[in-house]
Amino acid sequence: MKKAYRVSADESRLYPMGLTEIPGGIHAAFASPASSCALLLYRKGRKALKERILFPEAGRIGNVWSMTVQGDFTDLEYTFEADGKEVPDPYGKSFGERARWAHAEHRERVPRALCRGQEPFDWGKDRNPEIPLEDTVIYHMHVRGFTKHPSSGVSQEDRGTFRGILDKIPYMKELGVTAVEIMPPAEFEELIPEKVPDGPSLSAESVSVPEKKINYWGYIPALGFAPKAAYAGEGRMPEREFKNLAKCLHEAGMELIIELYFDGTQPQAYGLDMVRWWVREYHVDGVHLVGYAPLDLLAADPFLSRTKLFANGWGERKKEGARHLAEYGPEFMLEMRSFLKGDEGQLDNLAKNIRKNPEAVGAVNYMANTDGFTMMDMVSYDRKHNEANGEDGRDGTDYNQSWNCGAEGTTRKKKILALRKKQLKNAMLLLFLSQGTPLLMAGDEFGRTKKGNNNSYCQDNEISWVNWGLLKTNRDLYEFTKYVIAFRKAHPVFHMEKEPALMDYRSVGIPDVSYHGVKAWRPEFESFRRQLGIFYCGKYGIKPDGGEDDYFYVACNMHWEPHAFALPHLPKGMTWHIAFDTDDKEGSGFFEPGQEPILENPREVMVMARTIMVFIGKKDSAHNETTPLID
Repeated sequence: MKKAYRVSADESRLYPMGLTEIPGGIHAAFASPASSCALLLYRKGRKALKERILFPEAGRIGNVWSMTVQGDFTDLEYTFEADGKEVPDPYGKSFGERARWAHAEHRERVPRALCRGQEPFDWGKDRNPEIPLEDTVIYHMHVRGFTKHPSSGVSQEDRGTFRGILDKIPYMKELGVTAVEIMPPAEFEELIPEKVPDGPSLSAESVSVPEKKINYWGYIPALGFAPKAAYAGEGRMPEREFKNLAKCLHEAGMELIIELYFDGTQPQAYGLDMVRWWVREYHVDGVHLVGYAPLDLLAADPFLSRTKLFANGWGERKKEGARHLAEYGPEFMLEMRSFLKGDEGQLDNLAKNIRKNPEAVGAVNYMANTDGFTMMDMVSYDRKHNEANGEDGRDGTDYNQSWNCGAEGTTRKKKILALRKKQLKNAMLLLFLSQGTPLLMAGDEFGRTKKGNNNSYCQDNEISWVNWGLLKTNRDLYEFTKYVIAFRKAHPVFHMEKEPALMDYRSVGIPDVSYHGVKAWRPEFESFRRQLGIFYCGKYGIKPDGGEDDYFYVACNMHWEPHAFALPHLPKGMTWHIAFDTDDKEGSGFFEPGQEPILENPREVMVMARTIMVFIGKKDSAHNETTPLID
């Protein structure tokens, strides 16, 4: 009887790990310390094993087993076997059988990868935008949650998929973001093993545990080389749809950044291979390294030297001066939230975070992220409300730095609702007028809420899905956010190439950025103070056309009482105008170019309680002379 497959181990060529298609068959490479390994073949969609092909001992180098197999692999799926135990290929490129989200069959068998890849993808003239960190505005989302809600307006078949994101590219473009960051897109297991919380006071009767608890976020070890099949859907090709997403974002002038999770058990070489794969095969522009990634290896890799790499801390790697690296952690969020709600002793943190933008390693800033409150919940809840998670409130941080503005959760009191909206506008200004790279969670621009749940890792429902109906309800917040983003882009003094030095290093008469108290040029940092002025010299901000930026003064008052600020002098022939006033009860809180009201008394202005005002120095065409700026 003629054998269907011919195996050889004398291949001299060095192949990558996993399965590689070659003329007439495949080459398999699998790392395992087992004493015997095999390739297991299945017909697509069938449960019964079709073929078991042993790796020859002669093809083993160290713990890597290799062999070339000649034969027909059309419509076949595979796994590996190590000492009798079936395991998935960690380098598998496509797991199409897992296209149904959170399906019970996923638990029943080991994930099987496709033996044959799909046809080549036409990238055309695709190029990575390579937007500098200082010019980047990130929009962070969960692939499924972004468009799964019926209010998204996306077709039923595309809701919660890579293709669903395509429908929102015009929206994101109008909002002004330049990069999309998506939570882990690699193939992971959604179903969490069912368990009853333990503890002396808990029982199955006292705690409500979801029948099928979902790992919604994906922060677990994944099959890291394959786009998640359930983010495409049944009968679809996730690899093609992910590539099309990257290509379409690039055509719109936007970047694609992905999260990859590392639990510390993966070999460092595997981590490097995985990041390189997404950059090379899928043209991603950046990777947010979550968990315990091999940072030294990745930071030093020349292949990734023009890829944005984000991590919680780069430590001594800062000395390498690699501007594609950026720190991505909660420090900005927690400290700026503390200032926002009026805590004592926060002015030093405000001054630090407003200017933080290290020359060697960038900084990603956010006011809300995956774990923790949304921005709306940040001003609506004093404490977490994670009852739906079934863990008796033991999950999720208790350190939210939030304030409910007078009522816990939903309320109809107009005074409280107005204060919450005002605080959100204050938060948007703090975020987008800081020097670091701003990140906005999808939906925060129109008041998305998770109903006080600060750890929605298992909530695949309206708690986690973005409710697009709020875009109409909170249209004013959306318009404010959109304008703040455009304002940041238009004025380079708010996103300089390097951190402000607080010095007059160009000998123009005043520092690039300076801090002020209620009196000009007299900063006050006592712990009881909650107000600070920041003066930006336009001569340090050069616009794309070579022209100088405007002068700005940002007055931040998070005290519950109003304070009078004395503004510094402008050059002769210039006057202060109001660009933003979050206490503007009759209008939008911002004034478009040419409509900024002139400040009636430029020597002193009253900034109301819990208010941020931004003043712009505009030239009077009748004067051209200048005078010293420091009194």
